[in-house]
Amino acid sequence: MENPGASVVITHHILDGKQNEYEKWLDEIVPISKHSQGFIDLQIVRPIPKLTFVYTVIIRFDTIDHLKSWMESPDRKKLIEKASPFFRKNDRYQIKSGLDFLFNAENEGNKVPVRWKQYLVTWSAIYPLSLVVPPLLLPLLRSLNIPVNHYLDAFVNSGCIVLLMVYVVMPNYTQLIKKWLFR
Repeated sequence: MENPGASVVITHHILDGKQNEYEKWLDEIVPISKHSQGFIDLQIVRPIPKLTFVYTVIIRFDTIDHLKSWMESPDRKKLIEKASPFFRKNDRYQIKSGLDFLFNAENEGNKVPVRWKQYLVTWSAIYPLSLVVPPLLLPLLRSLNIPVNHYLDAFVNSGCIVLLMVYVVMPNYTQLIKKWLFR
């Protein structure tokens, strides 16, 4: 079976007035994590100014072993110690394999639905998107004078579908069906 990869979702609750120092610290740790073995990508969700103080960092690696190596590395431990004066709470993180992070509601803790439910939910979300996105997107590409190219069209369509899945559909969909999903 193909390796599903692994993700870590890190939350840092930053003390009021310490955001600038934390941002400088991010400038230091991000390049180091990007050079870790097996690194795929990283996303930072910043807080809403004067409203929230939580930073969420999502890092993806090719294997769970590479992810654990980074999380337990001396470099990361040293940098976490350096940033701890900025934290309202301790460094918190959850490691998930494959697409588990799509199904993790914060109030469900570390609970992850069984794989067959993940499969059904993902399929039932992707299917309508795969019917709706291309007819909306392809005319837009043609109106921008981008010539028909099967590979480019598929690339753009799949990118839009994944974007909608991760940021729009799955957070709302899993919330809607969480009683069944986590039963």
